[in-house]
Formats: sequence, C-alpha cells, structure tokens
Amino acid sequence: MKQDQKLSLLVMAAGMGSRYGGIKQIDGFGPNGETIMDYSLYDALRAGFTEVVFIVREEIKETVKEIFQPKLQGKADVHFVVQTLEKFVPDQFLPVDRKKPWGTTHAMLCGKEVIKGPFAVINADDFYGREAFESLASFFRTAPADHHAMVGYTLKNVLSEHGSVSRGIATRDDAGFLKSMKEHTVIVREGDKIISKNEGHMELEATVPVSMNCWGFQPGAFELTEKLFVEFVSKNYQNPASEFYIALMVTELINRGLGKVHILPGGKTWFGVTYKEDKEEVSHKIRNLVLEGLYPSKLW
Repeated sequence: MKQDQKLSLLVMAAGMGSRYGGIKQIDGFGPNGETIMDYSLYDALRAGFTEVVFIVREEIKETVKEIFQPKLQGKADVHFVVQTLEKFVPDQFLPVDRKKPWGTTHAMLCGKEVIKGPFAVINADDFYGREAFESLASFFRTAPADHHAMVGYTLKNVLSEHGSVSRGIATRDDAGFLKSMKEHTVIVREGDKIISKNEGHMELEATVPVSMNCWGFQPGAFELTEKLFVEFVSKNYQNPASEFYIALMVTELINRGLGKVHILPGGKTWFGVTYKEDKEEVSHKIRNLVLEGLYPSKLW
C-alpha cells in the first residue's frame, strides 16, 4: 500500500431485503437506534479506513445520506454511488429488462467511479466485528498489488434459525490461499447437520471457511471485475434472476492466474439479519457487546 493512498470501505447497501420485509440497511438495532452499519463504520474508522463509499439504490440514497453523512463528517471522505441496472452494461444489451440488481460483483464495480486505492467490501446489514477490519487494514500495509483477501468465517457460526441462508463456501490450496469459492444459495440446519439444497441434498462440513462478503481488494481488481461483468451480462442478459456474486468473480481471478487471495483470520464475530425474526437476537447481541465495554452505548 502506497503511503499516499486512502484505505477505502465500500458498503453494499443497495439490496432489496425481500426476505426481511423492510429496509434492513437503515433499521435500528443498537441501544440508541444504531444500525448494524453504524458498528461497521465505527470499527473501520478505528482500524484506519479514511474513505467510505456507500453503494445505494436511488430511492434510499437521500435517507442513507441524511443518516450517515453527519456522523462521518470530519472523520472520513464520504461518497454515495447509485447502483443502477444500466451501469457498466454494454450498449448492445440496453435497455435492461430486469428488476433485480445484477448482484454483489456489480455493486462492488460501481465503486470504481471513486475508489483509487485498496478497499474493503462489506454488506450493510452484517455485523463483522472489530477484528475483521483490523485484519484487513493490517493486510493492506504489506500486500503485493496482485494479492487480495477474504475474511474467513466458520459455517456453523453464520446460519439463521429462521430459514435458509446463502453463503460462499471456500476451499484452500496447498499453500493455504483461497482455491475456489462456490455460492450455496439455500443452506439450512437440519438437526445436527448443515445441508445445502442447491444441488439435491448435500451435507456441508460445519467448520468449513465461508465468505460473508467481507473482502479486501487492490484497486487493480476493478479492471478484471468490469471485464468479467461484461462477460456475465452477455451470457445472462435474458435471465432476469441471474446474479453475479463476488465469489464467482474471485474464483475466476484465481483460475486465470491473475492474483492470490488470502483467507484472513479476522472472522471471530458475525451476526446479521436475513429474516424479520433475526432482529431481536441481533439487538440482544449488540446490547451484550455494549455491556462488555466493546462499544460505547452512544457511538457518535
């Protein structure tokens, strides 16, 4: 990482929240109505991040701006980038005939407009813990330009008791680097087993490392990401349900020999909201972290 480069945090906040039944990115969970995003921002700032880029939908842009810009004033450079269906789509595939966003890789790609240095990528509605941001910041201080990172979490610790979840399952190569990622979109706990229902009925190892969309990328990743997204659109523009996940992009990066991806050990604490029923549990966990003194009762 060059001394004059900013360390940026890209927050994916444009999701639809269809299973949650509301705009979970700006729902209150903390003792003073703090969002989950507030805690990620707080942790990122104290780890050394100095730029925040929110990827949002047009209809929530002003609300997100109103909530977070005053909190970050004087603490970080802040940008609000709207993820539209048309961005980075080649002219021959316009207009876009779909309502669902193109997926997390497209959300990340939207940050290309403003990000010039190394950056972390997170979901707005997931709590990652202080260690995740410290691990990423430390990684960037010495990482070569073609080395990227994934904060690894343990599968058994990142499930919901209220329904299926989508997780990127990781495998390591002999040197310990990420070898491949596969997105399993329907994972459930059945008794003492964890089952993926993507392709039949596959049992998953409880301790396998997974991606919770907490990534670290060098700025050079944008060029490859745009190229891969164009390839994806050309193959899937007639499938309105298709999504280009970061897990797929990273696997392509590895397969094409364009970089290494480290699996970082910062995934100590995670919780999030997929369903409305998750809210009470998440609020309870945040209250406990405040009581333990890990966060002030009033963040800002």
